[in-house]
Amino acid sequence: MSIDKSLKRPAGIVRSRNVLKRGERIDQLLEEGRWHEGESPLGLPKVRVERAVTGKKKKKMDEEGEGEGEGEGEGNETSEE
Repeated sequence: MSIDKSLKRPAGIVRSRNVLKRGERIDQLLEEGRWHEGESPLGLPKVRVERAVTGKKKKKMDEEGEGEGEGEGEGNETSEE
């Protein structure tokens, strides 16, 4: 029996997952030096999943002070009191 095309996901999961599989957790623990060969793969410690920051990008000012949005209230981070 085949799966209906409305239930299929194109090319797997596009967004990041917040739960890793056991092998992925072991790989990450090996990189951090928190897991060594011969240890039990059961009861692994928690591993932090890095999230990609997707949001509004702040406009950076050039060294000369010629940045986009200069003089506008929303883009200015410095305030004169």
